[in-house]
Amino acid sequence: MALGYGDFVFCDIESNSLEPAQDLCSKANWSSSESKPSENKHPKRPFTGSSRFTPHPGDAGSVQHESQSPPTSGLREPPHKLPRNALGPESKSEARMRRWFIWLARTVAMFAVIVAIAAWLLIAWPMRVTHPALKLASGTLAIQHARIYTSPTAAPILDGTVVIVDGRISAVGPSPEIPAGAIMLNCDHCVVTAGFWNAHVHFTEPKWSMANWQSAQKLDAQLADMLTSRGFTTVVDTGSNPIDTIALRRRIESGELRGPFIYTAGPALYPPHGIPFYIRDSAPSWLQFLMPQPGTPKAASDDVERDIRRGSDITKLFTGSWVAHGTVLPMPLDLAKAAVDRTHLNGRLVFSHPSNLAGTQVAIQSGADVLAHAPDSTAGIDRTLFSTMVHQNMAMIPTLKMFATTVTKDPGYLDPIYAEVHQFHSLGGQLIFGTDVGYMHDYTTGDEFDALGHCGLTPMDILAMLTTAPASRFGVSQMKGTVTPGKLADLTILDGDPAEDLAAFSRVRMTIRSGKVIYQR
Repeated sequence: MALGYGDFVFCDIESNSLEPAQDLCSKANWSSSESKPSENKHPKRPFTGSSRFTPHPGDAGSVQHESQSPPTSGLREPPHKLPRNALGPESKSEARMRRWFIWLARTVAMFAVIVAIAAWLLIAWPMRVTHPALKLASGTLAIQHARIYTSPTAAPILDGTVVIVDGRISAVGPSPEIPAGAIMLNCDHCVVTAGFWNAHVHFTEPKWSMANWQSAQKLDAQLADMLTSRGFTTVVDTGSNPIDTIALRRRIESGELRGPFIYTAGPALYPPHGIPFYIRDSAPSWLQFLMPQPGTPKAASDDVERDIRRGSDITKLFTGSWVAHGTVLPMPLDLAKAAVDRTHLNGRLVFSHPSNLAGTQVAIQSGADVLAHAPDSTAGIDRTLFSTMVHQNMAMIPTLKMFATTVTKDPGYLDPIYAEVHQFHSLGGQLIFGTDVGYMHDYTTGDEFDALGHCGLTPMDILAMLTTAPASRFGVSQMKGTVTPGKLADLTILDGDPAEDLAAFSRVRMTIRSGKVIYQR
C-alpha cells in the first residue's frame, strides 16, 4: 500500500493486493515540481528515522506496518531528511578564513614579484655593465692654424696642426700631412691643449637621479652645462649613488651620450656617527641610513670590497668630517687604514676629505693618496706636515672656489687656505685640478683659475693640474695628458691663450674626446 508523506511516498506492496497498491502509488507519487493534490493538506511531520512508520491519521488505508528502511531509489530525499549542512556555521567560518588566507598569500606573492621586478629594473639593470669598453670614434679630423701646447713643459707650436685618425692623435706639428677626406676644423688661431680633467665632481643633484631612464637629450644638455662646455674630457666623481653614475658612464661609453670619461668612488665612507651636518640637513633620513659608517676595521674593508665589486674606481674617506659647525670628527685610524689597505690591494687610489689637522693626520698615517680638498681649518697645518705629504707622494685638490662659494668670501678665512696651497706646491707637492661641482651648483671655472693664480701658480702650473698631473696619478700617462701621437685624441680647444690670460682656461670653444666632438660652442 502507498503512504503519502509530503513530497515523498513510500509504497509497500502486498503480493495479494497488487492492483490497489499500484493505484495508491500512482496517486501519491507526484513530482516535487508539481502542486500537491488539494485533498492532501496534512502538515509535514519530521522523519524520526524509525523503521516503524506511522502514517498521518486520515490517510487512506492508513495502517502501521513493520518493515525495513523505505527504499529511496528513484525518489528525491526531502530537505529535512538531510543531516545538517556539512558546512555548518563553524565550517563556513573556517572556509571564509581559508579563502581569505589564500587571497592574502596570492596578494603577498604578487606584491613580492612586483617589488623584485622593480628592484631589478631600478638597481641591477642600470648597473649591469660597470666598466664598459672604451669606444673610439672613426674617421679623420684635422685642427689647423692652432697654437698647440703639447705639454705644460714644452714650448708651444705657434701655428700648427693636429691630425686625428680613428680616435687617436696621428700627427702634431707645424705642417704634418693631412690624409685625404679629413674633416677640417679651422681653429683660426685658437689654442689646443690636452683634454682637461676635473678630479672632484659629484653626480648627486636630483637631476641625475634615474640616469638610466632619462632622455639622452636632457642628459647631454646637463653634461654640457656642468662639464664638457668647461673643457673636461675626464672627471673623477668623489661620491655619489653608483646606480646613477654607473648608468651614466655606460651610456656615455656606448656612444649614446656626449660626455667625459668618468671615474667614480661610489658612496663615500664616513666615521661612525660621522655624516657631515650639511648632508644631514639636506639628505633624507633613509638615504643617510644607507651611507656607510663602518664601526670596525673589517666592516671598513668589506665596504670597500663591496664598492669595488659594484664598479668603484677609487675610495673616498671622510678622515675628518664636519659633524657640526666648528666640530670635526676624525675617522678612527684603524678603520681608515683597513679601508686604505683594501683599496690598495685592488690597485686603486684613496681620496681623503681631511677638513682639519686631525683629519689630515689620519689621511697621512693611513696611507691615503690624495687630499680631496685643502684643509679649510688651517690651525696646526704647517710646513712639516706638508713635507711629510710630499715625502709620501700625496697629492692635493685645492677646490678653492668651493670654499668661497659655500662657506664665505672673507679673506680671513680664504687667505690661510691659499697659503697652504702655495706652501704645498713650493715643496714639490702635486696639485690636481678639481672644483667640487655637483655639491657646488655654480659650474663656472673662472673663479677657480683666478684663485689658483692668487696662490702663486703660473699658467703652466695650472695646465699641469688639468692634464699631466691627474693622468700620472691615475696611471694613464701613456694614453692621456699630452698632445702626443699615439695617445687618445682627448683635446680642449680654447679661444685664447691662458699663458697671457688665466681666464682663457675657461673660454672653451670645443671639447674632443677619443676623436669625437662632445661639445662645440
